[in-house]
Amino acid sequence: MDSIKRKEGWLKMIEIKNVSKSYRSKHVVNSVTTDIPEGKITCIIGPNGAGKSTLLNMISRLTPLDSGEIKIDGKAIGDWDKAELAKTIATLKQENSTNVRLTVYELISFGRFPHSGGRLNDEDKRVIEEAIEYMNLGEFRDKYLDELSGGQRQRAYIAMTIAQ
Repeated sequence: MDSIKRKEGWLKMIEIKNVSKSYRSKHVVNSVTTDIPEGKITCIIGPNGAGKSTLLNMISRLTPLDSGEIKIDGKAIGDWDKAELAKTIATLKQENSTNVRLTVYELISFGRFPHSGGRLNDEDKRVIEEAIEYMNLGEFRDKYLDELSGGQRQRAYIAMTIAQ
């Protein structure tokens, strides 16, 4: 899987410094400082309500920070162009659903949107095929998501994230 393996400048170091987020008076994330190293698997663990999803949402700029700083490859998260950020990082929530009836291939192709703007080229199609192969979804590529088991559907969402 050449395009899913590390490309020069593809994987980034994420730096998190004194990041906090509160909702009303409840501190959800309080002065978190850590680095997420390039090329490593990093787990964020904790009990329900500990702020794991909030932290990931702040990294991907879906939730604004109250204070602190997040950098990807030395560049402040707020300075990233939205499209370039979407090409650099992708997140996948534990629970996913869509109201549109999509095939596995169509879902995975959405992962290429930041790269293609909705007009898939040969490179996008190659990356989609690699993600399908990597997640062992070949036999399901033309099936609709609602025809899959929960685990198969989750693998399709993972493939979409990989394609992104």
